[in-house]
Amino acid sequence: MYDLIVIGGGSGGVRAARIASQHGAKVALVEEYRMGGTCVIRGCVPKKLMVYASRFPIEFEEAHGFGWTVGPAKFDWATLKRNRDREVARLESIYRTSLEKAGVEIYEGSARLVDQTTVAVGDDHMLEGRIILIATGAQPTQENQLPGHELCIDSNQFFLLESLPKRVIVQGAGYIALELACILRNLGSQVDVVYRGSRVLRGFDAEVQEHLENELQQAGISLRANQKLAGVKRGPDGLDVTFDTGEVMEVDVVLKAIGRRPRTEGLNLEGVGISLDSQGAIPVDVFSRSVVPNIYAVGDVTNRVNLTPMAIREGHAFSDTVFGGKNVSVDHRLVPTAVFTTPELGTVGLSEDEALKQFPKLDVYTSHFKPMKATLSGHHSKMFMKLVVDRQSDRVVGFHALGPDSGEMAQLMGVALKLGATKASLDATLAVHPTAAEEIVTMRHPTRQHNA
Repeated sequence: MYDLIVIGGGSGGVRAARIASQHGAKVALVEEYRMGGTCVIRGCVPKKLMVYASRFPIEFEEAHGFGWTVGPAKFDWATLKRNRDREVARLESIYRTSLEKAGVEIYEGSARLVDQTTVAVGDDHMLEGRIILIATGAQPTQENQLPGHELCIDSNQFFLLESLPKRVIVQGAGYIALELACILRNLGSQVDVVYRGSRVLRGFDAEVQEHLENELQQAGISLRANQKLAGVKRGPDGLDVTFDTGEVMEVDVVLKAIGRRPRTEGLNLEGVGISLDSQGAIPVDVFSRSVVPNIYAVGDVTNRVNLTPMAIREGHAFSDTVFGGKNVSVDHRLVPTAVFTTPELGTVGLSEDEALKQFPKLDVYTSHFKPMKATLSGHHSKMFMKLVVDRQSDRVVGFHALGPDSGEMAQLMGVALKLGATKASLDATLAVHPTAAEEIVTMRHPTRQHNA
């Protein structure tokens, strides 16, 4: 009998298992694929490595303005893939080793709940556990009703590509779709992004959406808003893609990145009394407990805040609560995040529209400028920054940035907003010059004011 059985070896599950074991629990972890989950194997880490690779052509081009002669540059996808996969394997080994050192017993295979305390691994191995934690994450949403959907690839399969495709259609305009579109475009692919809505990055601040769209188009990405795919079939030289407008385009790859959904198939959750919500997620309380008292869930499978650091925090809080004698709940507000498009986006707090629903008297500060590096390089990209301030309390309730190092800024501004930073405190902070981030503390006059 185990004190804890964790189903899923991603970031949340591994952290929960390790911390529970350190608290003295006897822990088993079941994983059917590779240790590390989406983030390490086919998400954040390999994607960011490819983002770095994709930005070198821009660096080479910009170098001319600073007196450098660079070239001819030559890119080799196979080398990038080999080095990237080696790093992923190294990280996977670290995850596995950390569990083994903590005394966690690892079982390889698919898991299924037999009852509220029994987990079947594969066809014939049964594990008994006092507490069960589901940490199976999410997977790409499929659109099987599209004729020819089997000819498309998803964001997982993107990392299996053996060569750089010349012509790509990316379906979707969320952060995964746009990040992969930027990687492909900057490495040399022709990229068309097709999406049903009118704007990219649904749910983000409207001004950030607009500025990002302009940047993507200047980078050579074709944005096809308010369009749908009607069908995909093999052609003589690739794939023939038909749009709902009747237009037909020939490409090499159709990359579907239309969202992700909780990964719950085959777990028999309904059989043990857990009903999924309308999105297929496991409903849980503030301590990640499901309706079955001894079964918990953390990470993307709960569809709360679907980010790796949140899964890690939820997993840690779960183990501290259940096995560490503490009551630790996770705050799902004020979550800093970055979108690693080129240029990248960093944000924390409320968008302008969201803030207006809570704070009728609102000051909005914006700045749009050419980064210092671009004055010599001649690059077209511009920096955009935005502060959203509740005028009555002077508290900063939202920060948004688009441009180099915006993700780094969002991390630090996340600390500031968590501490309740006011606009006056930013104004009183000395600028670090010359930096782009100094704009955060030098925006003195509101661009617009709301008095709803």
